[in-house]
Amino acid sequence: MNIGQAAIASGISAKMIRHYETIGLIEAAERTGSGYRVYTQKDVETLRFIRSSRDLGFQVEQIKALLTLWRDRNRASADVKKVALGHVEELEAKMRQLQEMADTLRHLAQNCHGDNRPDCPIIHQLADTGPEKHKRPSPRKGELLHGKI
Repeated sequence: MNIGQAAIASGISAKMIRHYETIGLIEAAERTGSGYRVYTQKDVETLRFIRSSRDLGFQVEQIKALLTLWRDRNRASADVKKVALGHVEELEAKMRQLQEMADTLRHLAQNCHGDNRPDCPIIHQLADTGPEKHKRPSPRKGELLHGKI
């Protein structure tokens, strides 16, 4: 099947399929004599696996690890579980960060009069440009402070 058909069958755009090939997430597709990519059902299954992994928020390096485990019939399920639980920790750290952001913004909004007066704690907080405000601690292992989900 061609890339358009593989895109429809996998639910991944042709552009992303090309990107996954470029970064080595999938193997380079076979080519026709005129240079068009040709995909097999096995390629589509791999693309679906990648899509499912992305839907759960796994990053490219994690997906590479999961693909390696998926292809290894002698894999230990403990290895798969380790990747999954590591990702859960990252998601939980991100949720804590998002909750802290929401709590801060909610507190600022509650203290804003919301009327015609120009004084507003939200604006004051955003304008606070002191050096300590923007000094960010280093993330601990397995924790994201300002990274990707």
